[in-house]
Amino acid sequence: QVHLVESGGGLAQPGGSLRLSCQASRFILDYYAITWFRQAPGKGREGVSCISGTNGTTYYADSVKGRFTISRDNAKNTVYLQMNGLKPEDTAVYFCAAAAAYGCYVVPGLYDYWGQGTQVTVSS
Repeated sequence: QVHLVESGGGLAQPGGSLRLSCQASRFILDYYAITWFRQAPGKGREGVSCISGTNGTTYYADSVKGRFTISRDNAKNTVYLQMNGLKPEDTAVYFCAAAAAYGCYVVPGLYDYWGQGTQVTVSS
């Protein structure tokens, strides 16, 4: 059974920062792609950023490039999403997900395991 435990959502002002955390087993971090997806009310699930355990590849959606950074801490078995320069349009529920894939893919249907989701709200 794969468990992904997310934390770090909350309320931020425009231009502010939040850091999301996704804790998983070391096996998952080393052999799976970990992607952060988000879903805003009335919209589909969007792939925001990915980090590959197999080849270290990272991916960012155009909407977050230059503002968000994905990273991993092996000692803590955790993948982070550092979100800077937040905008109201970043408001969504953010999910981390794991897929047994080589490289990074942001197709939700490829992902077998999902966290519970964490709310990010950007508002003044």
